[in-house]
Amino acid sequence: MNTIVVVKLKTLLMEKGITTRELSRRTDLRHATISELANQKRLSAHFPHLASIAHALNIDDMNQIITFEKIED
Repeated sequence: MNTIVVVKLKTLLMEKGITTRELSRRTDLRHATISELANQKRLSAHFPHLASIAHALNIDDMNQIITFEKIED
């Protein structure tokens, strides 16, 4: 059994009423990067990107952004 990191960005954006395009503007990250993270299409995320997202969304606990899921091989 493996563990993967899941970015809960889509849920956060809905809760905060912010679009991926607006978050891209607030973070200076490419819209494609934000969209891929929100739609679980990106397999990796750089810590500085997650830190920028947390700052833009006024989040001080990374557990609100990421979680770990166990998957079967």
